[in-house]
Amino acid sequence: MLVGSLMLATTLLFMASAFLAEPHPRQAEAIGGYSAGCLKNGVALPLTGPGYQVIRTKRLRYYGHPELIAYLTTLANQTRMAGMPDLYIADLAMAHGGPFTSGHRSHQTGLDADIWFRMANQPISTWEQDAPKEWALIDEPSYRVLPGRFGPQQLNLLRLAASKPEVARIFINPVLKAEVCKRAPDEPWVGKLRPWVGHFSHFHVRLRCPAGSPDCQPQAPIPPGNGCGAELASWLKDKPQLPKVSMAYHKPRLPARCGG
Repeated sequence: MLVGSLMLATTLLFMASAFLAEPHPRQAEAIGGYSAGCLKNGVALPLTGPGYQVIRTKRLRYYGHPELIAYLTTLANQTRMAGMPDLYIADLAMAHGGPFTSGHRSHQTGLDADIWFRMANQPISTWEQDAPKEWALIDEPSYRVLPGRFGPQQLNLLRLAASKPEVARIFINPVLKAEVCKRAPDEPWVGKLRPWVGHFSHFHVRLRCPAGSPDCQPQAPIPPGNGCGAELASWLKDKPQLPKVSMAYHKPRLPARCGG
């Protein structure tokens, strides 16, 4: 009896020690700048979830800081509760962040995400997931919004996406920014919509540097106001063009913690 009790006590002590020794989840960090940085201990966004579907998954660009993952899943749940179809979520970051070899120059610290204006009325097929059909909202030659493309759902999606305090800014085509300024100029989130070239079919969310990331480099604050005045007019005066730069890949100089 005594031997059995001692064995039981030893077993319980071993189990308790093992439990106490279980390491805490590793601290995630966004390191460096949005266009020259990396991601430590990032997590993957599940490829499907309530209110969203991840597209172009073969690129393996569905990782982010936990705050970005929480932001996206919360946003998708809000849009679902509002009666919208599933969101299409495109590029976030790679598993360890850092520069892509094609496409974006940012998306390096796990704090950026592309969300399409086109929504999913049904689960996306395997073949379309890798090469989904773009759904531009703007006729590029005339630089005007296509009829029926920017409706109440798209406006409400931007409202929900930009209203969250963790959002630093959202990059959007200048023509769409002008459309928002017509419909909702006095809403406090409108100033977070920053005009930028391209973005004919999606918008680009950028979060603030999160707590616990001391080496994250924040971007300069956005100007006060709604951004619907002279600044926007300067973008619309002439159709903005992408700068003429070499398409050759150039790796940015990364912080030392990122292997730079």
